[in-house]
Amino acid sequence: MENITELIRKTRTVRRFQKKKIPRKKLVELLEFTRLGGSARNSQPLRYMVLSEEKHCDRIFPLLGWAGYLKDWPGPDQGERPAAYIICLLDLNRCKGPECEAHFDLGIGSQNLLLGAAQMNIFGCRIGSFSKSSVSRIFKLDERFKPLLVIALGYPAEEVVLEETDKDGDIRYWRDDQGIHHVPKRSLSDILLEPVFLEENSE
Repeated sequence: MENITELIRKTRTVRRFQKKKIPRKKLVELLEFTRLGGSARNSQPLRYMVLSEEKHCDRIFPLLGWAGYLKDWPGPDQGERPAAYIICLLDLNRCKGPECEAHFDLGIGSQNLLLGAAQMNIFGCRIGSFSKSSVSRIFKLDERFKPLLVIALGYPAEEVVLEETDKDGDIRYWRDDQGIHHVPKRSLSDILLEPVFLEENSE
C-alpha cells in the first residue's frame, strides 16, 4: 500500500479519461472518505449526488467549464469524457447564513474523495465553473440543496507531471507536444514563512 506522501503526489487533476465504466458501488464507497472527514462545527452540511449512467453524464457535460488556462481546449473529446460525476451539494437546512463555513468541509471532503479514488487508480477533476441553475433544474433539486462543486471521475488517459515554477513564478499548467500535462508547483522555500515576533512593550 502507498504511504501518504506517495498518494498525495499521485493524486493529480486529470481531465482526459479512458472509455471505461466505474462500478457504481466504487463511487458510493468514495463517499465514505468524505463522510469521515472533518467538518466545521461538525455540522456535516454536504450532500452528494452520484451520476454514473451515460444519459446523466451526457446531460451534465455541456454545463461544465474545463481547464481555464488552456484557452484553446474546450474539454475532453467524446471518447475521453469522464465515466462518472459526483455533485457536491450544500444542504441549506443544515448550514446557512454568515456562520456557515461549508467551504472548509468542501475542501476536506473533495480532497479525501480524490485521495481515496487515486488509491483505486481512479482520478478526477474538481469543477467549480458550471451552470448551477441548470444542474438544479435538470436534476430537479429541492431548493434546500445548493450545488457547490462537480467532481469528474474516470480512469486516466493522460500523464500529469509536477515541476517547480520557473524564475518568474508562472503557475499556469500547460501541455507539451506529446500531450503530457505539466503542473508547476511553488517550491517549499517559496511557501515557508519564518515567524517574526513583535518585541514586548513595543506597542
